Amino acid sequence: MKNELEKSYKGKSILITGGLGFIGSNLAIKLAGFGANVLIVDSLLPDYGGNLFNIEPVKDKVRVNFADVRDENAMLYLVKGHDVIFNLAGTLSHIDSMTDPYTDLEINCRSQLTILEACRKNNPEVKIVFSGTRGQYGKAQYLPVDEKHPMCPTDVNGINNMAGEWYHILYNNVYGIRATSLRLTNTYGPRHQMKHSKQGFLNFFLRQAIDDKCIPIYGDGSQKRDFNFIDDVVEALLLAGASDKTNGEVYNIGTGLPISILEVMKAIIKVVRKGSYKLVDFPEDKKKIEVGDYYADFSRFAKTTGWKPTTEFDDGLKKTAEYYKKYAKHYW
Repeated sequence: MKNELEKSYKGKSILITGGLGFIGSNLAIKLAGFGANVLIVDSLLPDYGGNLFNIEPVKDKVRVNFADVRDENAMLYLVKGHDVIFNLAGTLSHIDSMTDPYTDLEINCRSQLTILEACRKNNPEVKIVFSGTRGQYGKAQYLPVDEKHPMCPTDVNGINNMAGEWYHILYNNVYGIRATSLRLTNTYGPRHQMKHSKQGFLNFFLRQAIDDKCIPIYGDGSQKRDFNFIDDVVEALLLAGASDKTNGEVYNIGTGLPISILEVMKAIIKVVRKGSYKLVDFPEDKKKIEVGDYYADFSRFAKTTGWKPTTEFDDGLKKTAEYYKKYAKHYW
């Protein structure tokens, strides 16, 4: 599969929005290794995860343009000439979306239209891969969650991501701009921001354990999630971008192996050999948007592309811990 993907992307012109962030930077490193011509667009907004150190291994092999996807004139220019756009720019915080819904709306909705309109006018032949989220589903009505599950978000972020996704599908169906969306869930691994827990708790738990702190676990910790290691997510994005079978479609990405939050915490402590935890009551603001158990049925994407996650959770956790122990000063 790796050789086929390398052939698909070698020499191709690729744009990654949000490319200095967690997923975007790992994707850029892989694409640069394939011999693709990579342009990263990122605004480096504080606390959003963008970090120039993330692309240190390929800093001389990729180009970076510091621009905001909300800037219509910039995007009209930047989308030109690319074969594939990986549209990863967006806000991820469920809490922030409730306290500052307008910023979430601007970035996750209006900017998506800005990118798509720019493509319609200046690059209608492009393929776009959008990163959706499990948050679009809200509380699971059945498990595992498949793509037919009703979408009933519990926060503004989920609603805006749902709209952003469907803008892409609409432009595929009406204007022929080839687009697909992968609904991601709890991606973890190296190059994730480590300053706060707003973009995912696993990596922040890991930081706290490395710092030998006591970590509060809300409720009884029995809530289950599935966790995809970054390498598997990057491969899924690449497969989606390389295949026209995915055009106009949405897919879940997951593992099919749910793990409770308490089990995650115990695994982190075991790997790091530091840290502790305590069970505490849910804060009211987080209790209102807590979705409970969630894990995805990704069989539809597997059937279409042949993708399946290959990284065992414990192995991914060890790789992640080793990375941050080595490069903590660039993330703490």
